[in-house]
Amino acid sequence: MRIELDNGNGDVQIESEVIAQFAGLSAIECFGIVGMATVNVKDGIVKLLRGDSVSKGVNVTVGDNNAINIDFHIIVAYGVSISTVAENLMSTVRYKVEEFTGMQVEQINVFVEGVRIID
Repeated sequence: MRIELDNGNGDVQIESEVIAQFAGLSAIECFGIVGMATVNVKDGIVKLLRGDSVSKGVNVTVGDNNAINIDFHIIVAYGVSISTVAENLMSTVRYKVEEFTGMQVEQINVFVEGVRIID
C-alpha cells in the first residue's frame, strides 16, 4: 500500500513497507525486546526474525484520516516487565515514526508471541 502526502511543495509517496521496516528497526532498539516474530497460523509456530526481515513482524495500515496504525508481533526477553516493555515500545515508536513520516500515529498494538532467554 502506498501513502500519499501533500506537503505544500508537492506530493510525497511512502510505501507502507518502508514505514514497517523503520518501525521494526526502532522497536528492536527498545530495551527488553529480543526481536520481531512471525507466526505460522497453520502450525502455530513462532519464528524469531532478525536483520532485514523485521518488517514481517510489523503490520502498517493507514486509516481514512491519513493516520497510521501499527501492529507489532514481538518476542520479549525473559525476566522483564512485559507492560513496561510494551509502553516503552509504543512511546518510542510513536515518536520516531511521527518524526520520520510527518504523519500522526493513531494506534499501536503489541502482540507478545514469545519469551526468550538472552545469552
